[in-house]
Amino acid sequence: MNQRILQSFGRNLEGEFYFDQLMRSMYATDASLYRDLPLAVAYPKNEADIIKLIAFAQEHKTSLIPRTAGTSLAGQCVGKGIVVDVSKHFNQILEVNKEEGWVRVQPGIVRDHLNHYLKDYGLFFGPNTATANRAMIGGMVGNSSCGSYSIVYGTTRDHVIEIKTILSDGSTVTFGPLSKEAFRQKSIGNKLENSIYRQIAFELNHPLVQREIEKEFPKTSVKRRNTGYAVDFLVSTNAFKQEGEDFNFCKLLAGSEGTLCFFSEIKLHVDPLPPSKNLLLCVHFSNLEESLKAAVIAMKHHPRQCELMDKIILDCTKENIVQRQNRFL
Repeated sequence: MNQRILQSFGRNLEGEFYFDQLMRSMYATDASLYRDLPLAVAYPKNEADIIKLIAFAQEHKTSLIPRTAGTSLAGQCVGKGIVVDVSKHFNQILEVNKEEGWVRVQPGIVRDHLNHYLKDYGLFFGPNTATANRAMIGGMVGNSSCGSYSIVYGTTRDHVIEIKTILSDGSTVTFGPLSKEAFRQKSIGNKLENSIYRQIAFELNHPLVQREIEKEFPKTSVKRRNTGYAVDFLVSTNAFKQEGEDFNFCKLLAGSEGTLCFFSEIKLHVDPLPPSKNLLLCVHFSNLEESLKAAVIAMKHHPRQCELMDKIILDCTKENIVQRQNRFL
């Protein structure tokens, strides 16, 4: 694309816009092994900037790649389009409701920073990725991240209540739980939001489609899974079943890897603080099969966490100054 076009567009943003080789190279990869040079890098300052970016991408037939910390391991925020990094300006905690157990945040807030803030309220956000001291909520929702406490707290998808989004036409829409009648009302109208509800109703209302989804998707009892768009969660709601929980498009947006819309605010369910004291049990096994069989037994005692550390990981601790002292375990 002509650099004069990019330069002209960048001047229209309140935030920053870069298309030089250095910035493009810095954003050509994430924590994965993948690399692809983006067209440009944007730091939107507000929702108006995001709307301008969407319009620009539409006009020039390119894509937007939402990004927070870039800790994902599968190249989710790598591509040839415009990388839109919200970590600089969209990083605020907007509201906390202790009585109802929820918090409303912008997507660029770091997970551990959020929990540090929530501690004074006696609350915390359960899903804890290995990168929780830098991973941000927007990315955790995009990936439906879980972590070592998924046994107790499930995945990020289980905690998303509402998401304020910006759609491909620049309209601002908040997705959240809907009763059967509210879902029907949302399907009426000529806005993009209305057509989205009509389309999902058309696609999922057929019994054969529902049976195929229920047959082929992983069991919902498997917590740590993220197999593309979670339409199976939508099929089980009151929009398609006589009995079911409220329909919520957030179930689909969580795990969508930033492909369906742009997040600007996220409302999350949070839990009371966990016990202040924990008991750690380290069991040694001579081979992998033994450890897997033992995990089945351990799960009967309802642990908060169950992790496997194999010989490769343990050998790495020999060269780690911090972890070397823990090898006595």
